[in-house]
Amino acid sequence: MRSLTALGCVAVLICAAMSTTHGQTKRRARDLGIPFDGTPGPLNAITDVTGVEVGMTTLISGEGALKVGAGPVRTGVTAILPRGKNGREQVFAGWFSLNGNGEMTGTTWIEEAGLLEGPILITNTHSVGVVRDASIKWSVDHGRTAQAWSLPVVAETWDGFLNDINGFHVHPEHVFAALDRARVGRVDEGNVGGGTGMRCYGFKCGTGTASRKIAAQAGGYTVGVLVQANHGTRELLRVAGVPVGKEIPEPPTRRAADASRAADALGETGSIIIVVATDAPLLPHQLKRIARRASLGLARTGSVSSNGSGDIFIAFSTANAGAAEAAATAPVTMLSNARIGAVFEATVEATEEAIINALVAGESMSGVDGHRIEAISHDALLAAMRKYNRLSK
Repeated sequence: MRSLTALGCVAVLICAAMSTTHGQTKRRARDLGIPFDGTPGPLNAITDVTGVEVGMTTLISGEGALKVGAGPVRTGVTAILPRGKNGREQVFAGWFSLNGNGEMTGTTWIEEAGLLEGPILITNTHSVGVVRDASIKWSVDHGRTAQAWSLPVVAETWDGFLNDINGFHVHPEHVFAALDRARVGRVDEGNVGGGTGMRCYGFKCGTGTASRKIAAQAGGYTVGVLVQANHGTRELLRVAGVPVGKEIPEPPTRRAADASRAADALGETGSIIIVVATDAPLLPHQLKRIARRASLGLARTGSVSSNGSGDIFIAFSTANAGAAEAAATAPVTMLSNARIGAVFEATVEATEEAIINALVAGESMSGVDGHRIEAISHDALLAAMRKYNRLSK
């Protein structure tokens, strides 16, 4: 990888992001034969929920010693638009913090009003401010604001092991690019968007997605999940019930070389952001319940949500269009609590698979001061799964 000048870097990277978003053909966890419960949608992605669009900007440049402000750069932005670029209606939403060592802006209003206006964006920890401000400008410029103020939702995980995080390389134009390029269809995974410089369970990780189609007798609804995974330590990792982290242990020298992990008893300073979308007609208090269930999908992969981890989840429903815009009263449809269990189950299953998809799609990456995070070996993963007789036939 060649070093780029600051000006050339911006031009090249924006073009690269625009040309590669939704263009990958990586193998996913199911392609390897890893078994998961439930039936995925056609794309097995959050975009299986009708109307949801996803866009990304990926920033990769430089190598070698850290020079704050110059690089190396390994970061980006992910944008999720509940009603797409052309949709201006708010959606019902709820959020939940399993462990709050992280940030998700705009959640106080979601807690108060139960409404989400505009996109959800995910980036690195020190770029939340610029992404938030750029989101507002994009919404204003596109006439998407429903009121005189805007309280966008921007979440983060920390990529400072590989990325010059204090160099503030995410700029407004990168946010605009992610939003402008958002679309339906297949979603790229691994080292892309906000997940570019992330790791999970000691392996290279990043962005992942999955979906579930609920049986017709339970409503026929769709649940989609997108994660930015940057959490967990190697020994905790479980894949479809198999203790893969113990079967592929982390070399002691690698953990000792990472000073950023010394502050936590488990050696974890990462986080995970989980976004759940559904077309089931759920009200805000029910969506908060859905957001909580993402915790169970996370737990299936082995996480214990360490003190150093920011594990924050948000759920929204694309049903009840127009309900938030009514001047006086509006009729809404609510799925019975007696029938919501199917949505809980779908959320747990899709969350688990989205995390493993992020893991499987990760590619080995070097960054700041030569720090390197290896991708999980597909061969080693399959060997561990065979040992426990857990591969699909």
